[in-house]
Formats: sequence, structure tokens, C-alpha cells
Amino acid sequence: MYQVVKHNKQQTEERMGNAMKTDIQIAQEAQMAHIRDVAKVVGIGEDELEFYGKYKAKLSDEVWERIKDRPDGKLVLVTAINPTPAGEGKTTTTVGLGQALAKLNKKAIIALREPSLGPCFGIKGGAAGGGYAQVVPMEDLNLHFTGDFHAITSANNLLAAMLDNHIQQGNALQIDPRQVVWKRCLDMNDRNLRNIVVGLGNKMDGMVREDHFVITVASEIMAILCLAEDIQDLKKRLGRIIVAYNFSGEPVTAEDLKATGAMTALLKDAVKPNLIQTLEHTPALVHGGPFANIAHGCNSVRATRMALKLSDITVTEAGFGADLGAEKFLDIKCRKAGFCPDAVVLVATVRALKYNGGVAKEDLGKENLEALKKGIVNLEKHIENIKKYQVPVVVTLNSFVTDTEAENEYIRKFCEEKGCEFALSEVWEKGGEGGIALARKVLDTLENKESHFHTLYPDEMSLEDKIETIAKEIYGARGVVYEPAAKKQLAKITSMGFGSLPICMAKNQYSLSDDAKKLGRPTDFDIHIREVYVSAGAGFVVALTGAIMTMPGLPKVPAANGIDVTDDGKITGLF
Repeated sequence: MYQVVKHNKQQTEERMGNAMKTDIQIAQEAQMAHIRDVAKVVGIGEDELEFYGKYKAKLSDEVWERIKDRPDGKLVLVTAINPTPAGEGKTTTTVGLGQALAKLNKKAIIALREPSLGPCFGIKGGAAGGGYAQVVPMEDLNLHFTGDFHAITSANNLLAAMLDNHIQQGNALQIDPRQVVWKRCLDMNDRNLRNIVVGLGNKMDGMVREDHFVITVASEIMAILCLAEDIQDLKKRLGRIIVAYNFSGEPVTAEDLKATGAMTALLKDAVKPNLIQTLEHTPALVHGGPFANIAHGCNSVRATRMALKLSDITVTEAGFGADLGAEKFLDIKCRKAGFCPDAVVLVATVRALKYNGGVAKEDLGKENLEALKKGIVNLEKHIENIKKYQVPVVVTLNSFVTDTEAENEYIRKFCEEKGCEFALSEVWEKGGEGGIALARKVLDTLENKESHFHTLYPDEMSLEDKIETIAKEIYGARGVVYEPAAKKQLAKITSMGFGSLPICMAKNQYSLSDDAKKLGRPTDFDIHIREVYVSAGAGFVVALTGAIMTMPGLPKVPAANGIDVTDDGKITGLF
């Protein structure tokens, strides 16, 4: 999993040569404004901030009470084609677009997810953007930040501890140890924790049973934090979490274990959105961080809602390709929160499209129009998918120095024939100035094209039909094949009254199919569903496809090998 090279690193090495500063060097040399001055840009007073040093703050509940009745600004979603080792630069584009809008004197806020430690020390690196389109402080964001992920991990594992303790202390709820579905979590890539045995030792060490870990970003508590409207809603959602089933097959919840209050106490600060800044001091709300391949892939509803009230334009992103992040943003987050996106920016690169056309990574710097024509079908499918939601699309090409005029022109004509606005983006190299062309296209779209957003499927559609709709309409699948266990799970979830919930598909990010090796626009394939479970607190049903795993592993040479701290305390090697 996560075999994707972060775009900013790719550009540093191949675009500008080794003489170019790395992302962390650019970030460490930045002259950051005090966070109170960044907050003033969008009308937030110092007394409404909860400071985490000079450059980070949480927004207090008082802010929301003051602004909640304001009209919403415009909402722009940034998504991308399927990720490749060639790099796409979705977060970089999001940050750069926000900076460009600010340069055009627009009151803009960027709303992003928080990075997970797992990818930071694995292959992908952090999620602060790249080059001169980054959010800072970059090291803080990519590491411990304001402690939100630690709070989520602690709440998750408190619930697991209370569950096992209940079984040990007499098991009054008659929990079946063979039907415990709640997993422990850790914000690290650690394959050895996927399947474990707990309770070994003597009688007082607990009941021996098989257990499992997921990465923190796949925890239902992460999804709950990101979808909760406020602390009261958070508490209700936590109480609905199904942790196990009793010997009669009935669900046992966190509320049954009397764990809800303590979990909420651990999350009372984590539920507040975080404010930081870009390299050009544009405000950025960074809050929550579920992965899009194994979870719903969007930052928190609270952060997005606050951004919409505080700004004229909110630029947000959804994880991985549009088949995952954008679909879940539109079908889960927008459905649950009532958001109506006004435009979608779809990020691509010449290199990634040629990779989808069959070109080896080492040959991507050479002009190859034939490969581009083969690979552009991936972009075509994503354009078609967004249009199914009736939201205007702007395609942006994140440029590399190796791109040729002929390649750029071919993509431009292709997009215009598809009825999309098109713009080159140079935000990695030039920051906001390099995103002016894109920003103007976005502004023109917001002013002259109306969004008629609707979800892909209605609530009343059956769970199986929802899965089939996503598989056929978004992935382009021929059909859906279920493992026998998944069929039974669907029937049980429906009988429990959860049939009206939306679907959260867990699928690899590299292909529109559930086979990561099928690039471009695959046809004549089936989506294989091996497991289905309900996240009752989050409010969606998760369908696991193919070989997708909820606890990643580290690569042979993890990024952690290159991370260090100098004698004067400066972090190196983080990207």
C-alpha cells in the first residue's frame, strides 16, 4: 500500500536538480506570521484562539457561535486522477490555489486533512504540500501537530481496554469473544500488528482471543470526529459504535460499556479545528485525516463549515484519486453535512498520464504523444464521474520542466472538448503567482457556471445496489462479486436497520479497479467484495474490496531511514 512518491520530492529531484532547495529547507526558511495575525485576516480575534505556540492554534467554540448564522462562501473541491509513482501534486495544488486566490484579493481559506505518521515514515512522506505551495510549520504538522491523532488513538484503545475488561470482570453483557469487532489502533505502519493474539499469560491477564490493529486514520473514531457537528453530536456518535455482538447475535455498543463519557473527555480538544498558515500567510484549517482508500478521505465537517462561514472561497481536498476521495466527499460528507460544492478542480500531470499509457517511470521525461493518448483515458473517466454529480469541472495540469508544448496542448484540447475549463499550474515552483491562471479559471467557473450538485444514489437504495452503483458508475466495473461472508454481513447489517446508510468503499488507490496493476481505464472487470461492516457511529457501511488492508506496512527502505535531528535540534530528511 501507499506505493506513491510524493509529488514535491519528485519535482525536487527531477525538475530542478539537486541544487534546488528541498521542501523542508523551504519550510524551515519561511518567515511565518504569528498565528494571531493570520487569524485577523479572516476576522478571528486573539481571545477566540487557543494557542499551541506562536504558529498553531485551535479555534474555540466561541468563534462558531459568533459566525454560525453567516451565509456560506463558495466551496471548491480539489481532487486528482489515480496516483502514480510519477506524482500528481493534489495538496500542493490546493495550497497554491488558495495562495493565488489571496493574491487576487479574494478572502480564501484552505481546508486540509492532517497527515498520518505512518506514511511520513513509510514511502509517501507528509501532507503539507510542496515547494512554494506548503502549509507551515511543516515539521509540526507532519509529526505530532496539536495531538489530535494521539487523542483519537487513546479514545480508540480506551474503548478496546474497557471491552476486554468487561469480558474479564464477569461479562454481564454476555459478549461473545468470537464476535468482537472493535480493533485497537496505532498511527504507524506496522504489519506485524494486523493479526495478533491477546490475553496470553495467567487467568488474570484476560481472555485469550484473536485481535487486530488498524492504523489510526482507519479508526471509526477518526471518521466520527470528522463528521461530528459538535461535541454533543460527537458523544452521540461515539455511543453508537458497535464493538461486538453477544451470544444471541445482538450488537453491543460503546454506550452499553459506559465508555462514551471518558472517550469524549479524551476528544474534547481534538474536536476543535486547527489553524495554521501557508508560506504566503493564507489561513489554513487543518483538521482530521482519514485515508481515502480505507476510510472516507475528507477533513472534518467542522473545519469545512467554519471555513465556509469565514471566507468567500473555501478550497478543500479529498484523498487520492477522484474515484475514492471525491466520491466519498460527495456521497458521504456532502450528504451528511448538507454541503453543495460549487466547483471541482481535477489535478493531473503529463507524466502521470503517460505512465497510465504504459511508459516506464525512467522514460517519463521524454515526449510521447502516443502514450499520452492511451493514458488520458484515466483523466477522461474522472471528468465523466464528476459530471455525474452535475458540478462544474476545471482540469489543471501540474507542470514539470520535462513537459513539452505539444503534450500540454494535446491535454488542453482534450479537456476543452470535454467541456472543462483548463489551466496550467506552476505553484510548486512559484507559489501563489504560479497559480494565478488556475485561480482565474476557478473564479470564472464560480461566477458563470452553476452547480446543480446531487449525490450518486438515494438513501433508500439497498446496500447492494449502492455498492453496484459505485462500482459500475464510478469505477466502470462490469459487476460486483461477493464473498459468501460479505453477503451474510450485508443481510445482517440491513436487518439491523442500517440499510439507508451510504457506502464507504475500501479500495486500492492506483487503479479504477480493485487490481492495482490495471492502469488507464480498465474494462470488463468485476469488483470483489470480501468483507462488509457497519460504522454505526460514523454513519456509513464499509465495503472492503480486493486485497485492501486497514494496517499498512513499511517498505524495504522506509523514509524513516533518512530522517534525523541535528545537534541544534533541526529536523532533516522529512518530506
